Amino acid sequence: MGEENGGIDLDRFVSPSQTLIRVVEIVAAYLLAGLFAIGVVDLFLSIFGLIRTGAIFDPDAGIDRILNVIDKALLLFIVVELYQTVVAYTREESVTRIVIVAGLIAISRKIISFRPGDFGTTEELLVNAAAYTVLLLSLVVAYYVVQSTERAGDRGVEPGGELVEEGTDEPVGPGS
Repeated sequence: MGEENGGIDLDRFVSPSQTLIRVVEIVAAYLLAGLFAIGVVDLFLSIFGLIRTGAIFDPDAGIDRILNVIDKALLLFIVVELYQTVVAYTREESVTRIVIVAGLIAISRKIISFRPGDFGTTEELLVNAAAYTVLLLSLVVAYYVVQSTERAGDRGVEPGGELVEEGTDEPVGPGS
């Protein structure tokens, strides 16, 4: 039975809110899936339009239009990562790696669309370039740490780096 507090069963009052949160998480997953589907259609229409009009071959405007298509594609990858985050969160799984990957895609998107001419001063340009660099390097390091930790956990390596026999705390190797 739920925890009693002055004769009131609190679990009885909390349970409906937990159910509501689960339903909202599932609705959010379906909304993201729908946005992804719409985005894919839009991406194909954009590519088809560039090919049909020949704008993709225009040396002056073609690169900007192609970068816009790449920007849309990367945005779709971010939507997929958000979807995976919602699904993993709903399943009560770790979302750390998924969030880092979404961040990597997002910062890559900003770097790909980075235009030095969009900044008023050289100082603004350098500050933005440095910020993107720091963000990218931080996310790469975070991704490496998470991947290494997950791989070590899969192999049964203790946090100190010692391989242990599965199901025990006994070290495996020459010293055991």
